[in-house]
Amino acid sequence: MSEPTKDLDALFARHLPALTAFLRHKVGGELLARESIDDLAQSVCREVLADLDTLEFRGEEAFRSYLFLQATRKVVDRHRYHHQPRRDAGRTDPLPDETRQIEDAGIYSPLATPSQHAGAREQLLRVQQFLQQLPESQRDAILLTRIAGLSYAEVAAHTGVSESALRGLIARGLARLTVLLDAKEP
Repeated sequence: MSEPTKDLDALFARHLPALTAFLRHKVGGELLARESIDDLAQSVCREVLADLDTLEFRGEEAFRSYLFLQATRKVVDRHRYHHQPRRDAGRTDPLPDETRQIEDAGIYSPLATPSQHAGAREQLLRVQQFLQQLPESQRDAILLTRIAGLSYAEVAAHTGVSESALRGLIARGLARLTVLLDAKEP
C-alpha cells in the first residue's frame, strides 16, 4: 500500500467514529427506519473519496469540515429521496434498530465492569433520545462542534450564523440537555 493511501486510510479511520455518531444523531424518524447509519457513513466516505481528485487538500480540519458537510448533504438528499411522491412509506419494512451504539464508548469499554458497561449504554441511549428533543439548530450546533469536532468558525460559516450566536445555541442546547437528563434520572 502506498504512503498516500495509508495516510488517507488513517484520515478516514480517525474521523469515522465521529461521522457515524454525527449521522446517528442527525438521522431520525422515518429516514432511520429506512437507512442504516453504517451504510450512510460508508456512502459519505465513498463520495468524498470520489471527489478527492477535484479537491485541494488544505489540512485535516478542512477535510473534516468537508466530510461533515457531505454527511449533512447526504441526510438531506436521502430525506428528499424518500419523500418523493412515488415512494409510499407504508409499503416498506423498517430496518432493525442499531445495535452497535455502545461502540461509541470507544476504547474505554474494556476497562469497565459489566454494570458500568450497561450503565454507559443506557446513558448513551438517553443522550441520543434527548438530543432528538432539542430544536434542530441547537442539536446541529452541538453535533457539529462536539461530535464532528468542527471549529466554531467552520460551523458558523457553514450555518450562516455568527460565532457568538453559535455559542449561544450550544450553551442553550447543552443546558436543555442537562435539564432533560437530570429530570429523567431513574
